Amino acid sequence: MNEHKKWHARVVARDMVQTLTDKGYDAHYAEELGQARELLLSMIPSGASVALGGSETLAEMDLMEHFRKGEYAFFDRYQPIPFEETVEIYRQSLLADFFITGTNAVTRNGELVNVDSTGNRVAAMIFGPKRVIVITGTNKVVNDIAAAFRRIKQIAPINAKRVGHKTPCAVTGKCVNSESVGCACGIASSICNSVGIVSSGLKFPGRISVIMVAEETGF
Repeated sequence: MNEHKKWHARVVARDMVQTLTDKGYDAHYAEELGQARELLLSMIPSGASVALGGSETLAEMDLMEHFRKGEYAFFDRYQPIPFEETVEIYRQSLLADFFITGTNAVTRNGELVNVDSTGNRVAAMIFGPKRVIVITGTNKVVNDIAAAFRRIKQIAPINAKRVGHKTPCAVTGKCVNSESVGCACGIASSICNSVGIVSSGLKFPGRISVIMVAEETGF
């Protein structure tokens, strides 16, 4: 990263850590993604049950292979199994000790904003798993909820392509209705079927940890 962009990323990340802390989250600063990975793994004891939300950031951190090594009870949603069995893993994951995920956007007021296809990720972030750990880069920081949804619509085609969903945006490269909040294309495979906003971490202090990385991560 360019030194001036890196300076700005550090400033934004540190400001967000303070904001998130004030909003009841367990917030942490990481200089880069490798440091974020080390910090995350230090939070999870051997033998804990772990589930992952779909995330390019987590893929960049190579977490799936780490949790497959046998030191954890891993809810492995990435197995080559029928979708019905994957859905059952989604359901079981709601009782995991730790749910690890990225986020589509985080506002400067400390809201975590996400849109999902199946809804397992937004559900788990809101309630279920004992602990949630969110890893996010400064490229996900936006001014407010309206800006968060605009960002989500802009990256929706890339995410649809990533997960292999046959959506109009995966062909055209743009949302068919970028002004809508949720699903605009009206098909089951849409990646915008479920919307979740975590306004603060105050209800269960410390349940949601957010690791702010001073660089761009994911999409």
